[in-house]
Amino acid sequence: MKIKDLPCEERPRERLLKIGIENISNEELLAIILKTGSYGVSVKEMAGQILSKIKSLNNLDKININTFQDIKGLGKVKTIEIMASIELGKRIFLECTEKSNIIYNNPDIIFKNNRYLFYEKKQEYFYCLYLDNKNKLIERKLLFMGTINRSIVHPREIFKEAYLSSASGIICMHNHPSGDIHPSMEDIHLTKSLIEIGKLQGINIIDHMIISDNQYYSFYNNQKDLFL
Repeated sequence: MKIKDLPCEERPRERLLKIGIENISNEELLAIILKTGSYGVSVKEMAGQILSKIKSLNNLDKININTFQDIKGLGKVKTIEIMASIELGKRIFLECTEKSNIIYNNPDIIFKNNRYLFYEKKQEYFYCLYLDNKNKLIERKLLFMGTINRSIVHPREIFKEAYLSSASGIICMHNHPSGDIHPSMEDIHLTKSLIEIGKLQGINIIDHMIISDNQYYSFYNNQKDLFL
């Protein structure tokens, strides 16, 4: 059945206006994002097929351009619209998190609030958190993306962003796509170098963390002598 064939009070947009966005179903929310179905498939049916395929809303953030290629009528354009909506939601959540005045003073807090940045990534991502003198977030920056097993990191770029944001401290974070959170010799050399440069520049490297989906390695926790 097409949306236009439904009684007005059963159409997703009309139900949103009548009972409020927080009270409509996941299928209806997705149908509103998709806007239209395709020949022989209503937008509500399409939304239902998507939810059936991913099995859990938690899996929506794992989708890519080819995830729904077997769902009739759901081409690249509609998949991109879904991906854009998910990314917008993430950014809203991130902005709310940043405004909550979190104090980044231990690795558990850092991991909890930033792990999603690295979830199921297939190449290395290197982020820096730039903090004020109370360890509150000023800015979060993705500085480098590498290949599946290597990331080229330039200290000058890390500290340049610190100057631009007037940061007092920096927390570096990156992932190992293999899932192994133990630091490589390259990670150790980089951390030592950044700490020494930070001492000279008066900008502390507070920690360098290697993050996977479910665990992390903190240089500060495990190699505290580097920071002395």
